[in-house]
Amino acid sequence: MGIISVEQVDHLYWLGRYTERVYTTLKIFERSFDRMIDEGENLHNTFCEALDIPNIYESDEDFLSRYPFDETIADSIISNLNRAYDNAIVLRETIGSEALSYVQLAIYSMTNAKNSVSPLIELQQITDDLLAFWGIVDDWIDSEQTRNIIKAGKRIERIDLYTRLELDRERIEREIKRMIPRVLRSGINYRESSLCELQTLIHADFLNYDAILNAVESVIE
Repeated sequence: MGIISVEQVDHLYWLGRYTERVYTTLKIFERSFDRMIDEGENLHNTFCEALDIPNIYESDEDFLSRYPFDETIADSIISNLNRAYDNAIVLRETIGSEALSYVQLAIYSMTNAKNSVSPLIELQQITDDLLAFWGIVDDWIDSEQTRNIIKAGKRIERIDLYTRLELDRERIEREIKRMIPRVLRSGINYRESSLCELQTLIHADFLNYDAILNAVESVIE
């Protein structure tokens, strides 16, 4: 595909981050849905605190109806999906129409979910659309650098979210090991010191989640 411009690099990187953000937060939301309906007790407070997003919701019911679908909320799932699409649409010539179409399908699925009496069924379709998008990225994009930039963003976002959720060492270490080669081969300007710090932190006796989060967010210059 030739030389990738600085602007394209930025769009590719954030396409990777936003698609992953939607995918992972959607999976967390789906796991929380039934608990919030059955148990109540303002469980949305824990959700918002874990992901470090503003808690603007009056109740679990308010959260369940607005967090996935309200485009006026910057941290909602639909807002992040729209950002993924905004990056994908300007990359049409780079990623191809088929890859773009799966991001569009995810938006259609979100609209269907908003209007559905059983939103979890339609929300699952969004997960499938994003998995198909990543499959197209692997199979149809010839440029290895393009694939690596998208996947570097994807892995960095996943480590960010897994760290905020304080998941176990094994899962975070696995993502760090998968992220580093992508960054190294992506051609993006990165901080070697941050990559080294992540490797040190993940093997420390005490897992310092705040330090890991700071390190992963400083990988890309």
